[in-house]
Amino acid sequence: MSNTNLQDYSHKRFNILTGEWVLVSPHRAKRPWQGQNEAVNNEKRPSYDESCYLCPGNTRINGEVNPEYTDVFVFTNDFAALQNDSPTFNVNDGLLKAQSETGICKVICFSPDHSKSLADMSASEIQKVVFTWQKEFKELSENPKINYVQIFENKGAVMGCSNPHPHGQIWSQSSLPNEVYKKNAQQLNYYNNNNSSLLGDYLTQELEKNERIIFENDGFVVLVPFWAIWPFEAMIVPKKQQANILEMTEEETLQYGEAIAVLTKAYDQIFNTSFPYSSGIHQAPTDGNENKHWHWHMSFYPPLLRSASVKKFMVGYEMFGTPQRDITPEQAVKMIKDCL
Repeated sequence: MSNTNLQDYSHKRFNILTGEWVLVSPHRAKRPWQGQNEAVNNEKRPSYDESCYLCPGNTRINGEVNPEYTDVFVFTNDFAALQNDSPTFNVNDGLLKAQSETGICKVICFSPDHSKSLADMSASEIQKVVFTWQKEFKELSENPKINYVQIFENKGAVMGCSNPHPHGQIWSQSSLPNEVYKKNAQQLNYYNNNNSSLLGDYLTQELEKNERIIFENDGFVVLVPFWAIWPFEAMIVPKKQQANILEMTEEETLQYGEAIAVLTKAYDQIFNTSFPYSSGIHQAPTDGNENKHWHWHMSFYPPLLRSASVKKFMVGYEMFGTPQRDITPEQAVKMIKDCL
């Protein structure tokens, strides 16, 4: 480690993608824990659950029957957060402002197997999920009412996942979400000043230092960001600058699948449990612009801190001040790599 001060003393680190800081307090990792312990459920799920709304052939809550699907399955969310038929309106009443927001929300079942998470799937099986992400992204991006497509997954009850059948979601909408808005501005500013990719230049520096790299193949790097907030946060970044996931070659989709497989399998080994997380892909808006400044990436935000039952909470100072972490990203990457 080139700078031991970062491992011993409180400091803050800058997130180049959002323009915000995170407080790092490595000395606090030694404090005793007498707080809440989450329930740990390592029960092996069956490959089919007759009561599951997402399993093949079962009836969903709205009365629709799922097909006997044998691969990845996509349907429009029965309880969508965004409505496609909302009227266009604005509220401008002094300091009270609101505007209509429309969109399309979908659910993606990764596999017909109720027991299989991404960590249980091979790179080629995950590649089929990636193909589906690409197909849905392309179709939604061609809709003139859609200016952004957010692909994400909540894994585990502790992350608010409402159904244990492994699945992800796509929320597409008419405006940019807050996090994407910040990342768009940071990348655009850097590109205008340097005529190069912010994440591409960051990746070059990380590969040279090799202090936070978890895994790499010919197309992708898996790393713990220097500014990571969550204890075992990780990011998957394509080595080539690509604005969105449609720019991958077929070979790169398999390499991407391998990167996801390696990371999620390692996660499950850290505390010998099915590792909960929220993951999401941030990519260029679908607003019709070139968006040359964008470099797409996938982030994983797992909440577990010290064990399978101890979760990190974003509360107190983190709600009213600045996000904070105890173990450093460099300590986290060592624990993850030990599980490869």
